[in-house]
Amino acid sequence: MAKDTGRSGIVVPHLGGAPRPGLCTDCGISRMGDGKACGRACQFIQPDYPEAERKIHGRVADPELGDEAFFGVTQSMLRARLSPAAEGAQWTGLTTELAAELLRTGAVTAVLAVAPDPEDRWKPLPVIVTDPEDMAQCRGMRMGYAPTLAALTPAMVQGHTRIAVVGIPCQVYALRQIEADLGLERLYVIGTPCSDNTSTENFHSFLNLLDDRPEAISYLEFRADYRVELRFDDGRPDRVIPFLSLPISKLPPDFFPMTCKTCVDYTNRLADITVGYMGGDGDQWVIARNDRGAEILGLLEDRLILKPLTDKGKRDGAVKGFLANTERAAGGMPLRSMPDWLRPVVSFLQPRIGPRGLEFARARVEMKAIETILHLRRAYPARVKNMVPEHVWRVAERYGLAPDADEARREE
Repeated sequence: MAKDTGRSGIVVPHLGGAPRPGLCTDCGISRMGDGKACGRACQFIQPDYPEAERKIHGRVADPELGDEAFFGVTQSMLRARLSPAAEGAQWTGLTTELAAELLRTGAVTAVLAVAPDPEDRWKPLPVIVTDPEDMAQCRGMRMGYAPTLAALTPAMVQGHTRIAVVGIPCQVYALRQIEADLGLERLYVIGTPCSDNTSTENFHSFLNLLDDRPEAISYLEFRADYRVELRFDDGRPDRVIPFLSLPISKLPPDFFPMTCKTCVDYTNRLADITVGYMGGDGDQWVIARNDRGAEILGLLEDRLILKPLTDKGKRDGAVKGFLANTERAAGGMPLRSMPDWLRPVVSFLQPRIGPRGLEFARARVEMKAIETILHLRRAYPARVKNMVPEHVWRVAERYGLAPDADEARREE
């Protein structure tokens, strides 16, 4: 059921099956042999976040408690960086090092994660990692669908009962729905906030628009200072592109799949610990959500440099602009393109007066909520009632979006 990669600590499992039709991010559940599993596990059918939060965290996110309305159940929230930073890491290597430390301490015997495909550095390849040093192979960003959860079956066949999973929100929601059926001795979930995904092929088209030698791009990161950083392996210096100079208007309408346009969990609310960048203001943003998350974070306590969380600027203008553009896109109209003469001015002002730190993270969560509601209303209006949970409506309400009589659902 699996093949070795030539190193004893990392195995590429053979994954059969296929994604299901319709709204599907190919998390891996449909490949596990249980034809009914998707119906109860999929985030895109009828997610029940309050029940899942009670089960995983012991309580439901409280919108009156700090920023839980935006980010989900929070035991602690930090701005951190790993010191020394790991070589080749997307940020400082905190996510992969947390998983590696779980292996070193024996808390788990296997980690399910993604590594780069040997034939395409940007394509995600689900792997089973058993040697902590091999977690380094999983550093960096991948673009495309990765059926990571399908690796659960070969991992358990190999005898692993203490497992960690590194995953994005739609994978983690599905994992939590089948967790009780797996019979694992211990499960740790390290989550990353989602970034709008696309197919690996589409991503290569995007790289072609960014550079005349796209095959040399070895690193791409959307930073919290409103810029994209590119690195190259052909000797060229790093390059930074302001968000407003990205060729977004040249991308096809279906560049981002409908699943990503209708995501209801941007911050990975059901992970034990979420590690991302949005609220980090140049560092990494860490949310420990429960005791397991605190346990995981404690493994690297003496190797973390902590800074106060920042909370600067105002998000209203940026989110309202996004709302207007998304209304146009959801209505089939072309996105407005900013005049070329204005781009340098706005690009200069954005990192100086735009939302930063937690305000930047709030803005991104609100944008995703707006995008979800508007695109579902256009493409799948009958699904709005079942797919959109209360926490999404709550953050969208600030911008005049509320469920009508046919869209409201009751959550206890």
